[in-house]
Amino acid sequence: MKNNAKNVNKYLKTKLKGEPKLLYNAAGHLIVNGGKRLRPFMVMKSSQILKGKDSEALPAAAAVEMIHNFTLVHDDIMDNDEMRHGVPTVHNKFGMPIAILAGDVLFSKAYQLISTSNLSPEISSKLVARLAKACVDVCEGQLLDIGMASSKKIPSEAEYIKMIGKKTAALFDVSCSMGAICAKGKSKDIKNLSSFGKNLGIAFQITDDLIGIMGDPKITKKPVGNDLREGKKSLPILLAIKKAKGKDKTAILKAFGNPKTTKKELENSVKIIRSLGIEKTVRAQALRYAQLAKKSLRTYSGLSKDELISLLDFVVKRSL
Repeated sequence: MKNNAKNVNKYLKTKLKGEPKLLYNAAGHLIVNGGKRLRPFMVMKSSQILKGKDSEALPAAAAVEMIHNFTLVHDDIMDNDEMRHGVPTVHNKFGMPIAILAGDVLFSKAYQLISTSNLSPEISSKLVARLAKACVDVCEGQLLDIGMASSKKIPSEAEYIKMIGKKTAALFDVSCSMGAICAKGKSKDIKNLSSFGKNLGIAFQITDDLIGIMGDPKITKKPVGNDLREGKKSLPILLAIKKAKGKDKTAILKAFGNPKTTKKELENSVKIIRSLGIEKTVRAQALRYAQLAKKSLRTYSGLSKDELISLLDFVVKRSL
């Protein structure tokens, strides 16, 4: 994965240059300061699984990473977050107007990369259509998330899955389908890899939300029970609220979305959530989507398939 990230980073640096320099420094700020490059990795491996050329998949891989970073810039603005990847967020460092423009540049450059690549017009058109749909899905998912956050109602598991299927999984889905398209894959191959990406994305977010409530602060760099205090309606939290009874439920609801809750109250709420067996339930859900993802690749073989399965296993088994 490191070698893949290195190639993508090198390519991104050459494409994120221009005048005024301040704008491009802001656009590249999060890219040069971290990120695992999971989505570009998935583009490249999905192309390789179908014997595609790396040179033809690289623009799509970089485009997906630009779109991902565009969403991060805007997410940080909406959430008023001050830090990401251990550095100041773009709007915190460069100011709101420049951050909005930086996000717009990342969004526009992504489509510019695809449309000016050495791929055929037919392939480029398919890539643009796929990426555009994914961007629409992400926006719809973001609004579903905002709606859930502002509502007093605790969402159902199905509503949560629908939201993360759009907000998070859409970019995992499009990464794999774009890789398949770059390799001139058949519709069946594109469908299989799209399914792999979507199910991996759902498993990724479910696991991420588990870490957000029960993760070790030394690893997550966030206080214990951070998502609970922020009132995030993630799967572990909505399952805990549904399952808890009496004073346990009262304790969780008191800490939920309460910025004034004490460290002791938070730790107690997380302890209660652990005692309810929520981790086991959520891990089982993530594993179910991981199995669906694996099933999508059952007809393929080779190193690239093995690397995608290894990524899937890593995503689902991440430690707390």
